[in-house]
Amino acid sequence: MKVLIGADTFSPDVNGAARFAERLASGLVARGHEVHIVAPAASSKHGTWVEEYDGQKVIAHRLYSLRWYPHDWLRFAMPWRIKQNSARILDEVKPDVVHFQSHIIVGRGLSIEAAKRGIRIIGTNHFMPENMLEFTLLPKSVQQRAVGMAWRAARRTFGRAESVTTPTVKASQFLEKYTGLKNVHAISCGIDAQNYTPNFETHSENRILFVGRITGEKQIDVLLKAVALLPAELRATLEIVGGGDQKRNLEHLAQSLGLGDRVVFSGYVTDDQLREAYTRATVFAMPSIAELQSIATMEAMASALPIVAANAMALPHLVHHGDNGFLFEPGNAQELADRLQELLTMPQQELEAFKNASLRMIAAHDIQRTLSTFESLYRGEPVADPVMDSAPPVTTQE
Repeated sequence: MKVLIGADTFSPDVNGAARFAERLASGLVARGHEVHIVAPAASSKHGTWVEEYDGQKVIAHRLYSLRWYPHDWLRFAMPWRIKQNSARILDEVKPDVVHFQSHIIVGRGLSIEAAKRGIRIIGTNHFMPENMLEFTLLPKSVQQRAVGMAWRAARRTFGRAESVTTPTVKASQFLEKYTGLKNVHAISCGIDAQNYTPNFETHSENRILFVGRITGEKQIDVLLKAVALLPAELRATLEIVGGGDQKRNLEHLAQSLGLGDRVVFSGYVTDDQLREAYTRATVFAMPSIAELQSIATMEAMASALPIVAANAMALPHLVHHGDNGFLFEPGNAQELADRLQELLTMPQQELEAFKNASLRMIAAHDIQRTLSTFESLYRGEPVADPVMDSAPPVTTQE
């Protein structure tokens, strides 16, 4: 098939949606499909050329873009030119299917023009309007009205799609609730677990790892406060991998909490360095309250790490309390500290049971299963959601 993937964020952006689109594109090429990407240009240079991801070549149509300076990296295509650009690219490529990754700009334009041409449309949502509020510069008095407008826009764009997907059951329920859409598929973003190296050796150090964007909704400040509450004799260290607009503020917070020599902000790293970070860690922490799936948590599970995560959004679908890790009340630094301490002091045999549970559970999120499911949707075939994960309510306070 000839597949055109539309994305408002794509490599070199570092976030879950961009990484999924990249893996989807390279995985489809590896299966023999021709893949085109439509995304904002990463600089002033724009046009069409070949880009390579995971050893696979895709044809990238990079749109003229501007930087949104309230955000630390975001660039956006021109909204008033998106229909014209979409029409031009669709007429040049003549794809069998259009698969857009958000409704904001690129997905809106592609869905309008693809619908005119009778091209099959698949839509995937990775976006929560609330995540962008701090970057809009809108006064609080109108923010909720803006969120409502964003969901109505999502309803219009996703309404043009033959099938709509999100990464988890929780995310699909969330999208249906706020847009009125029905029958949204829960299809995991998927990862290639073979790329990660589990470590079952006894750790000589207590290393806590966080991977993700350094932004407000990730609640990394709660994690820093929790590390400060850990007993000194644990000598626990925290590594924070990623970049974002809150990095400097969090560095100052770490200093004020007396964690200067126990916290490392690694910034952006290569894929090899990221895998090494997972392998040398003892436990993975994800305090975020706005995860529609969390690829970083999945990567940690593929590395056989026990997880401590906020009991929020889709994280309970990955972290089963008392099985492969613990959930804590969002924002509760003391409870997060207690859960981290429980894992860091756990006997090796019990810890290995948690690590094996992470490996067992990640098998349901194999990228090849994800690719096969999307291939079926591209052909117009009915599918059963491959990850029907259930997450029973968890009371984290004991």
